[in-house]
Amino acid sequence: MRRVVSTVVLAYCLAACAKGSSEITASYVSPYQYESYTCPQLAEEAQRISHRAAEVAGVQDQKATNDAVATTVGVIVFWPALFLLKGNDQQSAELARLRGEMEAIEQVSIRKKCSIQFQKSAPSPQTSAPPQR
Repeated sequence: MRRVVSTVVLAYCLAACAKGSSEITASYVSPYQYESYTCPQLAEEAQRISHRAAEVAGVQDQKATNDAVATTVGVIVFWPALFLLKGNDQQSAELARLRGEMEAIEQVSIRKKCSIQFQKSAPSPQTSAPPQR
């Protein structure tokens, strides 16, 4: 019985852990809200959103690290530490929205033939293609 309770508590706590920023996908944002923007306005808005997304991603990664540490301490040393886990919250929702806005701006930029270069994050080593011989 004790083992079952421990397993349930551990599963709950792992589910409550904050995701790393790389695990958060963009939420849909309609590109039509940017249709009236000129190319320079699109570039300025993309830069503003990019900076905010970087800030939010940093905070999200810090939360994920803190939750991972709290989980480790809780499992190994002191189980009440598991109640300190914050999990996903408004930070991850904001990051998903910001990423969606960037995708919408990129779609409008392409449609208007603006010369804005959007940099994508590098793929993780697991998803990259094997080197050619």
